[in-house]
Amino acid sequence: MSTPLPSCGVIGLGSMGLGMARSLLRAGLPVWGYDIRDEVRAAFASEGGLPLNGPTEHAAATDLLFIVVVNAEQTEQVLFGEQGIAARLKPGSVVLTCATISAQAARRIAERLAEHQLLMIDAPISGGAQRAAKGELTIMASGPEKAFQRAEAALAAVATKVYRLGSEAGQGSQIKLVNQLLAGVHIAAAAEAMAYGIRQGCDPATLYEVISNSAGNSWMFENRVPHLLAGDYQPRSAVNIFVKDLGLVLDSAQDAVFPLPLTASAHQMFKQASAAGFGREDDIAVAKIFPGIRLPHDGTEG
Repeated sequence: MSTPLPSCGVIGLGSMGLGMARSLLRAGLPVWGYDIRDEVRAAFASEGGLPLNGPTEHAAATDLLFIVVVNAEQTEQVLFGEQGIAARLKPGSVVLTCATISAQAARRIAERLAEHQLLMIDAPISGGAQRAAKGELTIMASGPEKAFQRAEAALAAVATKVYRLGSEAGQGSQIKLVNQLLAGVHIAAAAEAMAYGIRQGCDPATLYEVISNSAGNSWMFENRVPHLLAGDYQPRSAVNIFVKDLGLVLDSAQDAVFPLPLTASAHQMFKQASAAGFGREDDIAVAKIFPGIRLPHDGTEG
């Protein structure tokens, strides 16, 4: 007799969560999804998913729950708030927390889930919306062996690389913070480099082409600068994400009394962009903080 497919839930059908839910559906897994936006739930339903009007409606029948929200506060609200789902999941279910959070928060959430006889995989994700839609994410995961066994099919559906980083919650989140340190610094550096080049008279498209094929290139430069060239600041990942994530990095370093000068500088750049009203724009909008230049498709000088 074949093993029944696990019933999966996804809370948070944003650019990453919706792609993950679609990938689970393509793999043939039964999937329900919840998001506060009616139009997102409707779109999910049109693709064969089961949209819920509330996050706890299908809890008792759920084997695996992906929580794809913004931060630790939202994760804990989903799990333990007034309408928290943790108390309604059946014992032995696996919760995969995908937000970028501190290692300390991951450990705290795992301990609270254990009180409900629930397993947790600390499973922050990387790869962006396009890779989420293709089921090609990278997951930096830590948790008990039993949880990984139960989540094997679902993890294979949403990711091409699942790094198992240990049995304790927090190990995955700490490596994700290292990734976010690099991502934020690289985006800030890409913005600064493009602003400098434009100020010195370089053609932006030519500058991008040359650097993309030179030693100064980075994945973030190659991925984000096209948004700047197109004047397209619709958020795939917003400026405010890096205000939050680099803040988490700096907070953890503060506890360890460890200097992070590049992270601190990049964090200030994102905070400046957010304060100027660009917080909900694509993260490459940090380039807008530089004065005296005209970015592509921008009718004013910054």
